[in-house]
Amino acid sequence: MITLFHAPQSRSSRIIWLLEELSLPYEIRPVSIFRPMTGEGQGDAANPHPDKRVPAILHDGVLLAESVAIVLHLLDTFPQAGLAPAPGDPRRGDYLTWVAWYATELEPALFAGLSGELSASPQKQRGHDAVVARLRAALAHGPYVMGSQFTGADLLIGSALAFGRRAFPADDAIDSYVERCRSRPAAIRGAALDDQSGLQAAA
Repeated sequence: MITLFHAPQSRSSRIIWLLEELSLPYEIRPVSIFRPMTGEGQGDAANPHPDKRVPAILHDGVLLAESVAIVLHLLDTFPQAGLAPAPGDPRRGDYLTWVAWYATELEPALFAGLSGELSASPQKQRGHDAVVARLRAALAHGPYVMGSQFTGADLLIGSALAFGRRAFPADDAIDSYVERCRSRPAAIRGAALDDQSGLQAAA
């Protein structure tokens, strides 16, 4: 059994999607987190995440925190889902590169776009433009960043873009990509479960 420590409409929402993709038994345990954009919420003593954030999971007694760590761990532990090239697969390097790119390039560009920092920082604007160019180039060759195969990298990138789409310029290819990711059956089930957990947390 996997236990997901989850706050509705947060980064842990994508982990519900991931668990639905894997068709594994799991439990959602709602926790309260501090939300900087609204100033609401607080760290929950029952949350085992080292920083009282989400996501965090317990899997066979092992704690993993942060989206990238959870995605890498679960997709390597359950390769039958086919969402990650296995070690030794020639595509493995490309997959790991995209996962790292999400964390080191896309996320900073996304929040720079949302916060309005781009106009005051030519360096951040260049980084933001490079993220858009790389994503457009990848999507010109396939429906997903690695071509025809949906992977854990798309789950991370697609969920981030769905959250912060307004941080990037209008683009039909990016819009279609986000919709393609969000319309996967597991993503739809995950969104419904996220809404239900929000109601439970508010009760």
